[in-house]
Amino acid sequence: MGKREQLDADRIKAFLGTHPGWELADGGLTKTFTFSAYPACIGFAVEVAFAAEKKDHHPDLGVFFGRVSVRWSTHDAGGVTLLDTEMAEATDGLFNRS
Repeated sequence: MGKREQLDADRIKAFLGTHPGWELADGGLTKTFTFSAYPACIGFAVEVAFAAEKKDHHPDLGVFFGRVSVRWSTHDAGGVTLLDTEMAEATDGLFNRS
């Protein structure tokens, strides 16, 4: 299976079961990260953007006061792929570093 082939429901469910906070919504993996200050939100969003650029795979980001929403999906595959799960894990790693 290639990294950009859509995952089946069982593989997505397995991912969600081992990655707290991530949900399947609107065909993508979504999670909201909370912060105590707006500058921290912006910094995190920028880190996610640079990680995404390195992989040439870009999420939907929403930056709000105190929180950042991230949604990973592979549009040309029509849903969640292995690349999305990898990037979701990387996003968690960036948050845990902040």
